[in-house]
Amino acid sequence: MKHLPNLLSIARLVLAPFVFVLLWKQYWGWALWLLILAALTDVLDGFFARRLRVTSRRGEVLDPIADKVLLSGAFLAMVLNGSIEAWLAAIVIGRDVLILSFTGGALARSAGRRFPPSLWGKISTFFQALFVLAVAANLASAVPGSIVSILKWATAVFTIVSGVDYARRAAYNRT
Repeated sequence: MKHLPNLLSIARLVLAPFVFVLLWKQYWGWALWLLILAALTDVLDGFFARRLRVTSRRGEVLDPIADKVLLSGAFLAMVLNGSIEAWLAAIVIGRDVLILSFTGGALARSAGRRFPPSLWGKISTFFQALFVLAVAANLASAVPGSIVSILKWATAVFTIVSGVDYARRAAYNRT
């Protein structure tokens, strides 16, 4: 049972390529179901880690990587098929590259460093996931476009705010 949270993060990584192909090929219904399953694995891995009191360095790294791979890939696939604007994907993917650069640099200087997610990062990830789900649901004719528009702007704002927050934390070496 102690490995269950990490197995759920790995499941999200395994689902990611299938989600990318379904989004890219515009199989919105199937993509939506896999996105919901991926979101469920994200919720459950955190729940079980807390409930079973099984946290690990591996899980601390694996969970955000699974989130970044899934979301960055989803944004890229949707830009490639024209369902979202490139500027939004550039903000999301650019922020993740920024975070990975800061994290990699800090790890190179000190292998024992920990990188807990910030509140802004969690909010940003939540809105990114909600936006991807809403786009897929909208294109599968299940969600009104006005909701997608609101989520698009919320995603952009919170992604920028979290990117600035991570940059500030890195600059002050408080990550």
